[in-house]
Amino acid sequence: MDREAYLQRWSALHGGTHANALVRGWLSGAHVLARPLAAAGTAPWVVTLVGAALAVAAAALAVAGGRGGAAAVGAGVLLAAAGVFDNLDGAVAVMTGRTSRRGALLDAVVDRIGDGACAVVLWGCGAPAWLVLVAGGLAQLQEYVRARAQGLGVDDVTVVSVAERPVRLALAASCAIATAIVVWLDWATLGAGVWAVLGLIGIVQVTGAVVRRL
Repeated sequence: MDREAYLQRWSALHGGTHANALVRGWLSGAHVLARPLAAAGTAPWVVTLVGAALAVAAAALAVAGGRGGAAAVGAGVLLAAAGVFDNLDGAVAVMTGRTSRRGALLDAVVDRIGDGACAVVLWGCGAPAWLVLVAGGLAQLQEYVRARAQGLGVDDVTVVSVAERPVRLALAASCAIATAIVVWLDWATLGAGVWAVLGLIGIVQVTGAVVRRL
């Protein structure tokens, strides 16, 4: 399956959602990396669980290692790898024609675990617990609104907010690594704050789209 066919199939599976430039770039990268896995016949659920394990490992490392240092770098790298696998499972499923409702459910559950891991990594790297809870809570609320709308029959929530999972993963991973490089700036708190602001904008975008469709 070539890139354009994959992007079209992704859009169809997400209710006709139009991917912006950022999402298209993310999906294009996943397409390249997923091709060898699809060719090898790798089951999508295996890829999903690997991503979950990497996210949990990142959170554990950040908490155990404390603020900054090698642990923060390791946590950021693990989160970045988890983000790659998070997108590869869907790409493998689409490219091998093995999409299923069970796989979609597993992916949704693992995505929420991944969001929690991002929040824990920022907390482990020094962000205040209250700010991390606000940022993580907004992410969960955005995804709940989207999922609830789909449960009510709105199958085309065609908005890509400013606070989608690639953004959340990129913020947490990059800020974790930055805490060990530029020690005079509180990158974890900055990352959690930016996440919270974007999350607030994102929930408004998604809720507005859902209300219009309802």
